Parts: sequence; C-alpha cells; structure tokens
Amino acid sequence: MTDPTRVRDQPALRTSSGAQWLVVGGLLAAVALVVLLVQGEVVTTVAAVVVAVLFAAMLVVRFVVHARRARLATLAVLMLLIAVVPVLALLAVLAT
Repeated sequence: MTDPTRVRDQPALRTSSGAQWLVVGGLLAAVALVVLLVQGEVVTTVAAVVVAVLFAAMLVVRFVVHARRARLATLAVLMLLIAVVPVLALLAVLAT
C-alpha cells in the first residue's frame, strides 16, 4: 500500500524529467550568488564558487544520469546543498 503523503512518493521525485529541479535550483543559485558576492569576504567568495559548482553538477546529473529515481534524488540533494552552503557561509561571517 502506498502513502501519497510520504516525501519519497512525490511526483517531483518519481516522474519528473528533472527540468523543474534545474529551474528552481538555478533561481536559488542566482539569489545565493548575489547575496554571497555582495559580502566581499573570502568565506562568502569560496561559498559562491561552491554554489556555482553545485549548480554545474546539477546540469551534468540532469543530462548524464539515466536512472530516473537516482537522477531526481541527486538533483534534490544538490539543490538542498545549494541552499545550505550560503547559510553556513553567512553564519561563519557573522561569527567572526
């Protein structure tokens, strides 16, 4: 019996082509890059490079990984990292 309310049973993780992950990930990465680069700190500049690499990895995964579930799960994790890295970098700047 399947439970449609489970996180793993969402259509974005089962039947999507991955394009929606790229669009949302790209928007999130763009906002993160702007916020990070405005700070001008070494930590935020490094975090900006990491965010750019993570988005590039999303592009590679979208077009290279053929197994749908693996592709969508990887895209979800990469997008989550794009959200977490800038927060950690900004917290590091605030802590100094």
